[in-house]
Amino acid sequence: MTDVAHELGALRLIVDSPLSSKVALFNENAKNHMASQFANPFSESQGVRGMQRLKISKEEYGRPKAGSLTEYRGKKANIQVYQEMLELCTVISDEGQPMSKQDPKLKVILFGDLFNIYTHINDKLVGLLLRARKHELIQFEGEVLFQRRDDHVPVFLLKPIEEIRGILVGKQTEIRRSLSPNPQPTGLL
Repeated sequence: MTDVAHELGALRLIVDSPLSSKVALFNENAKNHMASQFANPFSESQGVRGMQRLKISKEEYGRPKAGSLTEYRGKKANIQVYQEMLELCTVISDEGQPMSKQDPKLKVILFGDLFNIYTHINDKLVGLLLRARKHELIQFEGEVLFQRRDDHVPVFLLKPIEEIRGILVGKQTEIRRSLSPNPQPTGLL
């Protein structure tokens, strides 16, 4: 009889031990991992038969999940790009010449001069010029400007710097308001 009581006590000790809770936690994580791999189209674990058809609307396609770290990082990068565009337009405004006497707030600068000034600040000048042109803040001839070849091409500031500052700071503020206060890794969403 004492052997049975001893075995029941040992069994109770095993069932209630910290080891059994760790084993249960491991099994739960393994089950969750298997479920995520089953739905993962790039996983070889279940083959093609395990894949489900992805259901994404046109608005969601190519965009990170809302509240994810990926979305958070993308929005922070957009804020940084808007800040760099503002710095570029400020340099053009400060260093450029007035386009006309009627409107001295609109400035123009040759690409070669801008390149020499701005490369000490940032090495992404051409990309920022393209982005600023897309937002209709500046204008220049051609698709892309290259050092030495296009040094004579004028770069025009299309709006006064105060208006540009208002536009870009407004866009930065809008993005900051939409940032998730507690972004999560995509796997947790």
